Amino acid sequence: MSNQLFDAIDYLAKDKGIDKDILLEALEAALISAYKKNFKSATNVRVELNEATGKMGVFSRKIVVEEVEDNQEEISLEEAKKIDPNYVLEDVVEVEVTPKDFGRIAAQAAKQVVTQRVREAERGVIFSEYADREEDVMTGIIQRKDPRFVYVNLGKIEAKLAEAEQMPTEEYYVHDRLKVFVTKVENTSKGPQIYISRSHPGLLKRLFEMEVPEIYEGIVEIKSVAREAGDRSKISVHAPDPDIDPVGSCVGQKGQRVQAIVNELKGEKIDVVEWSEDPVVYVSNALSPSKVVDVLVNEEEKATTVIVPDYQLSLAIGKRGQNARLAAKLTGWKIDIKSESEAKEEGLLIEQEEVLPDTEEDLFE
Repeated sequence: MSNQLFDAIDYLAKDKGIDKDILLEALEAALISAYKKNFKSATNVRVELNEATGKMGVFSRKIVVEEVEDNQEEISLEEAKKIDPNYVLEDVVEVEVTPKDFGRIAAQAAKQVVTQRVREAERGVIFSEYADREEDVMTGIIQRKDPRFVYVNLGKIEAKLAEAEQMPTEEYYVHDRLKVFVTKVENTSKGPQIYISRSHPGLLKRLFEMEVPEIYEGIVEIKSVAREAGDRSKISVHAPDPDIDPVGSCVGQKGQRVQAIVNELKGEKIDVVEWSEDPVVYVSNALSPSKVVDVLVNEEEKATTVIVPDYQLSLAIGKRGQNARLAAKLTGWKIDIKSESEAKEEGLLIEQEEVLPDTEEDLFE
């Protein structure tokens, strides 16, 4: 074996980022396999590679016995002592059995096995690189699509965006660049597989972390996310420091921060509401933009009855019940919305409570 093979291994190790020892082990395994196949040997053999000289040797491992019954597996004590007088029964003797033309045969057999091991090692490197990116946002370029998947190039690997994870209001075109949420990374027999999403609530959360420095720094916390991808989402935020406005931090000056996220999500409406440990306040905030007159809380069933002005009923419920549904997902509380008139009829609202005005102009009307 020439030094060229060792040079090739050095190159592969550096170019592919694969541990050189892994390649040498693969080569040894290939040479052992080639020896046993081409020379019809079932004996226990070992291959020795010498990088300094570029040489290789095949050694048959035989057990020292009193009387030989299998020439391939055993060697007599008398023969063993000719090699080394210190051998005793049950020792293992290595005898070189390298055939003269073994280099040519081994090189042919080794090529396929080493190629396979290189591929496996490459897959391992790619898997390790992307395994830590689960529940993270990555930017990719759409390569192709079929009825089941949109395939997105994330650099060293192509990820699958399943139909169920696509935004129903979004069109996907080849060569488009988009941000995706990595839902799962797994190592399969076909190599690493990465599954991504554009509809996962985690995408919205990560986009806010990327866009709002206060969230990234931990000054503002994201408490909950409820999302109906492509249409509307709600996100609740909280600042432990009472001097920090969590909603204002997320919306940004003139709405620039939240607008950047809306643009990334192709116009998806986003309500940013303030979290509160008081369910009355939290549920009221979650039903934004509608006004709330009162919230009746049933702690045992974790349910609320929300009373809103008559003219705000449809706004509170939302189109196809969306606003109420998202508010319930966001807060974790069941929400039953009733108008003031309905609440009075059922005896839930005895006295009409004032609704705070939206503006100073409303106050003086």
